[in-house]
Amino acid sequence: MPELEKLTINLTPVDLGQIELLVEQGHYANRAEFIRVAIRDQLSKHADTLRDTAARQSQVIGAMTINRRALEHHRDDGRRVALRVVGFLAIADDVSPDLAREVIESVHVRGIFRASAAVKEALADRTT
Repeated sequence: MPELEKLTINLTPVDLGQIELLVEQGHYANRAEFIRVAIRDQLSKHADTLRDTAARQSQVIGAMTINRRALEHHRDDGRRVALRVVGFLAIADDVSPDLAREVIESVHVRGIFRASAAVKEALADRTT
């Protein structure tokens, strides 16, 4: 998995004060830990909805890496792929821009998309 991503949020002074009080009392190491735990709790609460939506829309939840060999396999089978990921998608450095354009029909990532600049440029018109 990739390193953590930064997220900026706005809180009321009261909410922030309550978080700081919990940190001071030793319930959390710092504000960021409190926020990560709160987000994980909410995601866990909605896990069924996330899973059902992902299945219905043919999405991968988590991390996905696709390499040259996988794309060549799809190409050799005469198939194009639509990459739909909730989380992290990486297109390996061994994938050429030409192969990516030939095989990848579309890219939709809710999260982080990593690929070489050349591959991202080749897929720019297919990426949402």
